[in-house]
Amino acid sequence: MDQVEQLPELIGEIYDAALDPSLWNDVVGKVARFVGGSAAVIVSKNPTAGSDNAHDESGTDPYYRELYFDKYAELDPSTKGRNFADIGQSIAIAHLMPCRAFLETRFYEEWARPQALADFLSAVLDKSATDAELFGVFRHERDGIVDDETRRRMRLIVPHIRQAALVGRLINLKAADTAYLADTLDGLSAGMCLVDAVGRMSHANVACHGILDAGDFLSVVDGRLVASDAKIDQALRELFAAAGSGDAAIGIRRIGVPLKAQDGSCYVAHVLPLTSGARRLAGITYSATAALFICKVATQIRSPPEIIARAYNLTRAELRVLMAIVEVGGVPEVAVVLGIAESTVKTHLARLFVKTGAGRQADLVKIVAGFATPLSG
Repeated sequence: MDQVEQLPELIGEIYDAALDPSLWNDVVGKVARFVGGSAAVIVSKNPTAGSDNAHDESGTDPYYRELYFDKYAELDPSTKGRNFADIGQSIAIAHLMPCRAFLETRFYEEWARPQALADFLSAVLDKSATDAELFGVFRHERDGIVDDETRRRMRLIVPHIRQAALVGRLINLKAADTAYLADTLDGLSAGMCLVDAVGRMSHANVACHGILDAGDFLSVVDGRLVASDAKIDQALRELFAAAGSGDAAIGIRRIGVPLKAQDGSCYVAHVLPLTSGARRLAGITYSATAALFICKVATQIRSPPEIIARAYNLTRAELRVLMAIVEVGGVPEVAVVLGIAESTVKTHLARLFVKTGAGRQADLVKIVAGFATPLSG
């Protein structure tokens, strides 16, 4: 099956997994092959709590998977990369360090090389001040390092994985019978409504009725869902129409539609197509083409590394060294983890002292700790 035929079907299976998490492992494997890799994983990382967890995976070796979390997670360059990547941005090893330097790291020699792994292309699905969720594809030596085609395919598929993961988190069901989707979701704190291709609403859960009754940023006019902001209303119209044309038509840009109430409260809306796959039953039952999920969000808080970089005007290289100092330790250890010379670490460290006013490494640790807040995430 060529890529043009394969992509819509694959996107449909990704959205099916939003309702039935038991499908994720199989879907992750198919995505790995589509992108051009031998294995793939969705992993949650929380350096603050010292916990990493691969909750969906395909093609990884159980022995090395356990070894990674027990011993090598802190040496993984992609772990550091999450501090600098925007949500949805794809990052390969070459984005983090020279390939030659990577081949000289302990992480490669002891963990990647024995598995004949040549590269790893990852993307941040979601992140907060304390943790991150990543999707990554492993490239075997027979696949070679990540190339332009690999990156292009990753860009095509990651937005759909991200949206499905976000919707799945809102639903939080182990297995949803999609024929009874609307009834099942009445207990959600997030607002949910089912609409057709022109926005006519056929069902809304209790939380959604509360939002609509307020008549603030969303309302129903002549049976059609309408946003008070004209641009947002147009964006929703386009999404509903696209959902009626199939999963792939949703596109790769509109992952979440921002909504804002008059009191300044922020919401985000996500669209789950109901026109194919296991989701089609719900669409038929309620004459709907899409499910719209509306979730209230806290004021956006940038992760500490991003805030620190802005506060002290740090370069990416300086921020990378700073975070490694905090998470790993001294100069020799940082040099090994980042795959750079100790002299280079010392140069960046000297610049960090000048920019932050710190006099020793312990002061740098205190600065980073000061940017962490229990209210973040």
